[in-house]
Amino acid sequence: MYEPIRTKSVHSTVARPSADFPHRSREEELDIQLAGHLAALLAVTDELRALEPSAELDVAAERLAGQLTRLRGGASPIRTTAAASSTSRLDALHQRAHALAGRALVVAASRADTAAAILSAERMDAHAVTAVV
Repeated sequence: MYEPIRTKSVHSTVARPSADFPHRSREEELDIQLAGHLAALLAVTDELRALEPSAELDVAAERLAGQLTRLRGGASPIRTTAAASSTSRLDALHQRAHALAGRALVVAASRADTAAAILSAERMDAHAVTAVV
């Protein structure tokens, strides 16, 4: 009643990996994601340092840069500076830093990176004081 299929289905999966696109392991993907969150957190931290200089933010920025260098295989992150701004901008930056630190914490925990998880949790606590989430 039915005629057998004579051609291969375009929907079938291939048993061998294709060279058409790069393949990364889950750990590599998590490293990339964690580095992205930490880089964004470093950029916000550098902005905060420009607006309200403090020794705590200086230490945090250096620790974040160290983690990024480690995750990127020795490549140091690009640093930025920002101009002075209003108090409402400071509050928004603290909120953004708190959210970024939370995202970094989730990724660090899922990849079992204790150093990055501790640093992210510390940054969350530091920004939670001023961030209204």
